[in-house]
Amino acid sequence: MSPDISALFSNVWSIFLVALFFGGTIFVHELGHFLAARRRGVHVERFSIGFGPKIFSWHGRDGVEYRLSWIPLGGYVLLPQLADLGPIEGSTATDVTKLPPLSYTTKMIVFAAGAAFNVLFAFVLACVLWAVGVKVAEEEQSTRVGFVRPTIEVSPGQSVPGPAFTAGLRENDLIVAVDGKSVNSFSDIANLIALGGGRDPKKRPQVDITYTRDGVQQTTSVLPELAGTEKVREIGIEPAVKVTVSSLVAGSPAEAGGVKAGDVALALDGTTIHYTGFISERLKKSNGRPVELKLLRNQEEVVVRLQPKLMPDPETKIETYRLGIVLRGAFTTKTVHVAPWKQIQQQLLFTARNLGSLINPHTDVGLSKMAGPVGIARIFHSAAESGLVAVFWFTILININLAVFNLLPIPVLDGGQMLFATLARLRGRALPMSFVATTQGVFMVLILMMFVYITIYGDVRRLVQDKRAERAELVTPVKSPK
Repeated sequence: MSPDISALFSNVWSIFLVALFFGGTIFVHELGHFLAARRRGVHVERFSIGFGPKIFSWHGRDGVEYRLSWIPLGGYVLLPQLADLGPIEGSTATDVTKLPPLSYTTKMIVFAAGAAFNVLFAFVLACVLWAVGVKVAEEEQSTRVGFVRPTIEVSPGQSVPGPAFTAGLRENDLIVAVDGKSVNSFSDIANLIALGGGRDPKKRPQVDITYTRDGVQQTTSVLPELAGTEKVREIGIEPAVKVTVSSLVAGSPAEAGGVKAGDVALALDGTTIHYTGFISERLKKSNGRPVELKLLRNQEEVVVRLQPKLMPDPETKIETYRLGIVLRGAFTTKTVHVAPWKQIQQQLLFTARNLGSLINPHTDVGLSKMAGPVGIARIFHSAAESGLVAVFWFTILININLAVFNLLPIPVLDGGQMLFATLARLRGRALPMSFVATTQGVFMVLILMMFVYITIYGDVRRLVQDKRAERAELVTPVKSPK
């Protein structure tokens, strides 16, 4: 099969998975409302995937109109007895006055059922991942610092001193908390730093890092930089990696001392090697004295004593003390089987942290950093190219996000309808229809404006940036022959 045909089939498969799981997430949510309504005896007039004008529809034997609509921002089940959302869901042909009133319990069950089904769907997928396992980078499951960057690049061509390095963090420190919140992985560390809202007296971003060094726990305040195109808080630390000998320089001290390609570099003079630049940095301070290099070869430890010698640096061409070893760093992958309830808990915590940072005025997180329908579809497509495990993982996240978002007490959303029902119950009579209609209309406009903003300043902006980066990689400068 030609590469072009393979790429075509790959794209078709990815698009199929996006439609199946992205569309499936919306379908499952509305199915929850639909089944709960039918179970509680609520009149169901329409079941629609998407909003706006219909693409096509049909009427089932149960009298319900099933519809696929043009605006793919969700879906709805038209329940005239529960809520009047005419501007959003379309007008109803049912005379609500001829239908029996619904109890408060029925309303709450039907409104909450959509989110409940999303959580249930996420749990089912989590059970699959629990069974098959997920490959993770072993080093990222630790919070031990492997490398502290002396400088970090905040934008192309602009570097500044590394915040963590400046604050005194060093290799081998074990981070135990960020802003007082305990961490279990490097992902936790990066997430809490990026979403943090700490500020110093000068209003600069600040994060408190608690770490252990030589058995002593201490805390330091770090001033993160806003780095990258998304301007995310970063402090310049990386997890430890397994450092392997890629190749040897001919005639070098390493070759003469018996070092072989494929050896894993464990330690230099008794200090553990966590990153590829460790040896070169230590040799610069050695003044040429002999060093001991501990290696792992065929599951056995080997110690070699080497005499560094002055050799030109491959990049700067300046002579420095070197061993003549070309190193590469790589993560050690392992398969983990995380219990489904633990996966749901992790995604709920992740969603809560993101939501909290979004509404916290002191963070550097805004709507432009969120992903809308276009961005979510792109991530789904990228996950599909990585395999079903990645698709399942992202689908779990999306379902938990959708469940939490829909339960927020915002008019138009399920949580807003539950709020209206609760207020009506507390006051002993229904809320004025004019108040409900006006409130829902205003919030519908606000939500649509939010989606438009996220799509233009988030999804489309990132898409344009990615395309420019791809074109830049394809353009290779050609030197004229001398």
